[in-house]
Parts: sequence; C-alpha cells; structure tokens
Amino acid sequence: MTKDLPSYFHLHLVSDSTGETLGTIAKAAAVQYPGVRAIEHSYPLVRNLRRMQRVIQEIEAAPGIVLYTLVNEDLKTHLEKKCAKLKIPCVHVLEHILQVFDSFLGAIKAPTVGGQHLLDKAYFERIEALNFVMAHDDGCLPENLDEADIIILGISRTSKTPTSIYLANRGYKTSNMPIVPGVPLPAEFEKPTTAFIVGLVASADRISTIRRNRVLTMADRDLDNYVDRELISEEIHYSRKIYSDLGCPVIDVTRRSIEETAASILRLYQDARPDVKSD
Repeated sequence: MTKDLPSYFHLHLVSDSTGETLGTIAKAAAVQYPGVRAIEHSYPLVRNLRRMQRVIQEIEAAPGIVLYTLVNEDLKTHLEKKCAKLKIPCVHVLEHILQVFDSFLGAIKAPTVGGQHLLDKAYFERIEALNFVMAHDDGCLPENLDEADIIILGISRTSKTPTSIYLANRGYKTSNMPIVPGVPLPAEFEKPTTAFIVGLVASADRISTIRRNRVLTMADRDLDNYVDRELISEEIHYSRKIYSDLGCPVIDVTRRSIEETAASILRLYQDARPDVKSD
C-alpha cells in the first residue's frame, strides 16, 4: 500500500543573522517538490538561549524540517538535542560545505555571525545600484545612458522593474524603458552608449493574463485594449522592430522566472563585456 504524500509540511529556518542565505537555500530545495507546500517559519537573529527557547516552542507546536545556520556551539547543540528528542530532522545547511573548505584549504576557520553580510566593496556597489534603479525606473533614464550598466526595454508587464531590482541586488546599475506603440524611443538611444541594452518579450497570452490580474488597480487605462491579445501581439511586433533597429539581444520571458531572466541578461552582458566583473 502506497503511503499518501502530505499536502504540506512545516519548514523551520533558524539563523543567528538575517536568515537571507538560509531562506534562499530552503526555497531552492522546497521548489523541487511542487506537489507539497512548504509552510515557512523564519527565526532570524537567534543569538541567545532565551530566544532559542521561544524558537523551540514554535517547532514543538508545528513539527517539521529544521534548517539552521548558527555559529554559537551551545545554541547549535541545544537545538539539535531538542530536535532529536522530537524525532525531526535538523540540518546545519553549511556544515558539509565548510567541511570541504576545511579539507581543501587546510586552514582554521573563524566563524563569524552574519559574515556573508560584511560591509565590503560589493555591498556598497549593491546599495549604489539599488539607489540607481529606484531613480531610473519606468522610463526615467539617466541623462547619460553610459551611467547605466544595463538598460532593459519591454512593453508593459514583461517584468522590467523586478528584473532591474534583481540585477541591482547583484551590483549592476540598471534602468528600464517601456516600449509603447507609436511612441519613439528617446533621442539618447540614437547615440552610441556603453550601456548594455536588452529587449524583453513574452507571449501575448502570458502578457494578457498578467495584465488582467492587474486591471483592478489601473482604472485610468483603456482596460479592454490593455488586455486584448491582438493588440498585445501588435505591441510585441512593434517592440521586436525596435530591438532589431537597435541591434540588441532579445529574451523571451514567457516561461522564465525573474532570476532566470536576470541570469540570461548577465550571461549576454558578460559575453559582450568580457572585461567587466563577473559573479
């Protein structure tokens, strides 16, 4: 007799820092099981026993998988013993990676709480890039296009803004420009620029569906035309002509996540700019 699969499970994420690294790893693992929904419980900044006791109470109330990144050995031991008593899995997500580093480097590590968030040059580059995106979103181009690392073009609902923000979080100054039929691009695009320009497209069905989900907050638009598939197809055709005139690469985002789109942009960007940073 086959055991029925659960429809959901509790996923407890315990960290002594912000929990961002742990959350990313957990999501990458949970997405591999689309038939089971992960109910995520996040506990950042767990740095003393009192806070850990409250976390354990939450875990006892909703047993499930426990993932953690903790530096303090006493807290680690306390959590692991309690999970063993509850007979639930408890995994230090960086332990095996650190063992490989230890073995290969032969060096003594100095564990640091939130060490991945130290204020290094890359951190300040990300902050600067995020500020740039906020100031140059949705057609608010910089006075000189060369100020941008990347410029994203696309008709409405091709995920220009979220992709720009994701790229900024990787340290790339990104601006985005909407493509509107009958409205030519600003004259700046007629001049040579060091900015990497990329165009986004998606299927008419995909864009129409996304637009329908947003119409309630867009009462100032001609909504029938905004979601009409034939008119959207004309918008897509127009945008492709713009991209062809510019000679820029085009990415179809119909079946891509924001992360996948950004990864494709960075691959093209780095291929076109072999001398620039690569992460």
